[in-house]
Amino acid sequence: MEERTRYSDAELEEFRQIIIEKLEKAHKDYEMLKNGLTNLDGNDVMDTSPTFKVLEEGAATLSKEESGRLAQRQMKFIQHLQAALIRIENKTYGICRETGKLIPKERLRAVPHATLSIEAKTQKK
Repeated sequence: MEERTRYSDAELEEFRQIIIEKLEKAHKDYEMLKNGLTNLDGNDVMDTSPTFKVLEEGAATLSKEESGRLAQRQMKFIQHLQAALIRIENKTYGICRETGKLIPKERLRAVPHATLSIEAKTQKK
């Protein structure tokens, strides 16, 4: 049996739908994190006593730093998903960039932006 070099158009469409769903959720999560950073959710320390205000501001700073890191990670995830959509358009989606073999469907369903097969990923370590 001859080894396939790419996924069929129907298979690519299935992956496109998975990625689009993940992208929509990722954008919502990113907006939520961004709103938390800019205090658009209305939670602040303006109505608390001065003693608690100092403590809450410190906690808020730590929380904003963490939210900032999460927002950066979320944006990176969104960019990886968008790159995967481009690979689908180019019909290169699902091809391991190290081995040139097809990445198993199970892996792509779990990690739709994957560019390495498990085989290639374990060899890199």
